[in-house]
Amino acid sequence: MSGPRSICVYCGSKVGKNPLNAASAQHLGTLLAQRKIRMIYGGGSIGLMGITARAAMDAGGHVVGVITQHLEELEVGLTGVSMRHIEATMHARKMRMFEMSDGFIALPGGSGTLDEIAEILCWHQIGLHNKPCVLLNNTGYWDPLAQMLRTMVEQGFLTAAGKDYFHLAESVEEALDYIDLHASRPVDMKRMVDVKPA
Repeated sequence: MSGPRSICVYCGSKVGKNPLNAASAQHLGTLLAQRKIRMIYGGGSIGLMGITARAAMDAGGHVVGVITQHLEELEVGLTGVSMRHIEATMHARKMRMFEMSDGFIALPGGSGTLDEIAEILCWHQIGLHNKPCVLLNNTGYWDPLAQMLRTMVEQGFLTAAGKDYFHLAESVEEALDYIDLHASRPVDMKRMVDVKPA
């Protein structure tokens, strides 16, 4: 594969207090379209989700929304996307998004975003995938999570490779370039455990 065909975007159903969040979401959606990368996302029309998806659509991009019926009613699913999937459960929704994606970018978000990227890390740690995941950190939003991962390693609850799994990007361009470079890497089973030579 030459570069990513699809990138899953995790982000908040709220905009947040920092105006750079909305600007970054807008820029990401536009660049995904310009680079002809299909955007997979949670299907909502509000918050950073809606901003990113609309920007991609406005720039002529291919956008796939994946949502549950429950969230469809709560978040008002975005219409006009290239494709929509309405799943029965949140678990099915997350699995569909995972299966359709070659890599992941997380913008700032709340507990839902944290849940999604934590699951991606967990699946990576047990060898289920090696898809790249980038945290857009141009505002320092993800610094506490990076510190928490380091603490997990120091306290013996996470393998040493785990703290480096998420690439912290300082710009949207860096985030996309990183995934483009790493999207086709094979699964490295040695990342699952701390293996020490006999």
